[in-house]
Amino acid sequence: MADAADERYQQQVPDATDVVVLGAGHNGLVTAAYLARFGLRVTLLERLDHVGGAAVSEQMFPGIEARLSAFSYLVALMPYAVVRDLELDLELRSRPVASYTPVLRGGRADGLLVERRPGPATVDSFRRVTGSDRDWRAWQRFYEQIGKAARVIAPTMLEPMPGKGVVMKAVREACGSTFWHEFMEEPLGTIVDRTFEDDDVRGIVLTDALIGTQTWAYDPTLIQNRCFLYHVMASASGEWRVPIGGMGAVTDSLERAAVKAGAVIRTGATVTLVESDGRRASVLYRTADGEHRIDAKYVAANVAPPILTHLLGRDDGPPPPEGNQLKVNLVVDRLPRLRSGIPAETAFAGTLHVDESATRLAAAYQESESGRLPDPLPFEAYCHTLTDRTILSPKAARGGIHTITLFGLHTPARLFKEEGAKDRAVKLALAGLNRYLEEPIEECLTIDAEGNPCIEALSPLDIEAKLAMPGGHIFHGDLSWPWATTGGVAGTWGVETQIPNVVLCGSGALRGGAVSGIPGRAAALSIVAQIQRTRGRELMR
Repeated sequence: MADAADERYQQQVPDATDVVVLGAGHNGLVTAAYLARFGLRVTLLERLDHVGGAAVSEQMFPGIEARLSAFSYLVALMPYAVVRDLELDLELRSRPVASYTPVLRGGRADGLLVERRPGPATVDSFRRVTGSDRDWRAWQRFYEQIGKAARVIAPTMLEPMPGKGVVMKAVREACGSTFWHEFMEEPLGTIVDRTFEDDDVRGIVLTDALIGTQTWAYDPTLIQNRCFLYHVMASASGEWRVPIGGMGAVTDSLERAAVKAGAVIRTGATVTLVESDGRRASVLYRTADGEHRIDAKYVAANVAPPILTHLLGRDDGPPPPEGNQLKVNLVVDRLPRLRSGIPAETAFAGTLHVDESATRLAAAYQESESGRLPDPLPFEAYCHTLTDRTILSPKAARGGIHTITLFGLHTPARLFKEEGAKDRAVKLALAGLNRYLEEPIEECLTIDAEGNPCIEALSPLDIEAKLAMPGGHIFHGDLSWPWATTGGVAGTWGVETQIPNVVLCGSGALRGGAVSGIPGRAAALSIVAQIQRTRGRELMR
């Protein structure tokens, strides 16, 4: 049944339009804004009672005036071109710390610090924890090469899909002849093992390859390599930035751009069927007042590929993917003290890696594949309010509270079908964090107006139920290489389907995944290119 629709989006939906966008998540809004600015009539249909999809902010806890990024929480690949083209009122801020990894060595608490701009503190932490400068020097060389490759590949995300050979040639010219083979053709774990000696250093590198993906460092399918590439290619620098105002600020800015350009948005509208002969399409949808139909020339689907297959009335699509993450949102009265002695304001400012050594990640994968929750459970933590206090009301900000997000790895959806599994997973995560703290995190939790500690967890099954993402997979499926691996795809936008006038515009597109707007923009440009070709043929007649 459709959710109650937001009164702001109760405009009269036309019987016919140029483009119907299915789903008003951030990519759907990007598609709509671009197409409306091109002068097309655009209608967005959204099942929920609000826009934004996974890029939203919510006040989760009664009486606690903090708007947390409920699902997605950092912005990765969103290029400046999208911000510029749509005139977005959006600030993405760098974090002063890239990461901190607490470790216990010989009974002594310490940690690896990686500053955003590495200085003496970073060098000293590597030397202290690993026992030499070797891994620090290797780290510099490794990420210098990665940066060169990112600067070559990232701009191609804004162009039609390049052929593999074109990208290979450019990467080899920038990074040397062996780089392509090491990073694109052999398992990432192999190059990481050759490059670094320390188990925790190896793990820090590998987390970018494994987070959000159920795989391991030596997977011959190279899923991990593709995930790694998308993470380190963020902003062409590997930097994941903080949206000032929370993820809801991203959605708000995109929504304003779409509406200003003339797009019609209808929430509380559940799409039930898409019909198309390749030239014209009809979309059937249900609202609180009944069944409706809208005719269109094009359909842009901001849904997972299996959902689109179902809406098209077909059963020959890919099997539903399986998500594998645990997300835990916390509000604390104060940041907890760490056993290593590093200020909490430094440790939590970037990504805090907990139990993510290479050995632990490998064991956690095997445990999860065997049907058990990993113990210890590897996860990452991040404190939004150390970079951005605007998500708090003035009163809450004065009170000194902070928000913390935990993101667990190797927690596939199948493990949460058993009753109580999510509670056990949360306990494992908190216990893991507590091993590195002077005080239990539970003692720092804020108590809400109903007397409950401020802690909320989402398993992949919760994500599936709330956002209609099959399996709760945050990428809508395995990430693809951002270039054409077959001749028939080169030159397209990576959003096309077997039906000419139906395109994907969400994370399930070939260059989708994370909060980027790239597939949304690509879908809009693909439709515009089709229109231009059609007009060209008509003029030739």
